[in-house]
Amino acid sequence: MAGVDLQSVEAALAKAELMAALSDATRARLAKQGAPCTVEPGHLLFAKGDRGDALYVLLEGEVEVRTSTEAGKDVRLAALKPYAVIGEMAVLDGGMRSADICAIRRSRFLRIHRDQALAALESEPKALLKLVAEMSKRLRHADLALEDAQVLDLGGRLAQRLLEEAGDGSTVALTQTELARRIGASREKVNRKLHEWADEGWIAMGRSGIKLTARDMLKALIQEARTG
Repeated sequence: MAGVDLQSVEAALAKAELMAALSDATRARLAKQGAPCTVEPGHLLFAKGDRGDALYVLLEGEVEVRTSTEAGKDVRLAALKPYAVIGEMAVLDGGMRSADICAIRRSRFLRIHRDQALAALESEPKALLKLVAEMSKRLRHADLALEDAQVLDLGGRLAQRLLEEAGDGSTVALTQTELARRIGASREKVNRKLHEWADEGWIAMGRSGIKLTARDMLKALIQEARTG
């Protein structure tokens, strides 16, 4: 990894859920063996059906996991931020990629070849258990995302996206265009719904973004859509 600060890469690996279960020595070895790569916004790290010969650790940036329904509709399954481990299924079976990974903003990765990752996992079973747990968690999340794409209307999808993007905070900095893209709707429809909620006092819109002022109402809207 010529030209790359190995110490900073090792520190990043220590923050990755899967890699944190490895010993310092093993992480240092993977940092040296790994290859850095960068993906520009809108470009794919890999596509569904590609050969799964490596996993990636997201060092900087943000990516989203995408797939398509039988009807051909694109579904955004998840957004991944540093220091997510990506493509972990390839470590276990070496099979084809099950989804597209697209960069939302300029993203930097450490690519770890499958053979190198397998050697690390075989030497440290605790990390292998972490990998299985992480895969199970992501599968449950993907199943829920596919279900919501079929069940939730525009309001439900928009409310869910706002809550997820806000996390523990109260403000979402995404533009209306980006929100529309992430829920598979037009900007005009998203704009109308946001203004409707602003009139109701559920949100407030300003230069800094969208502030959630009534999270409980947004949660209730999602629950009603799922049960109704």
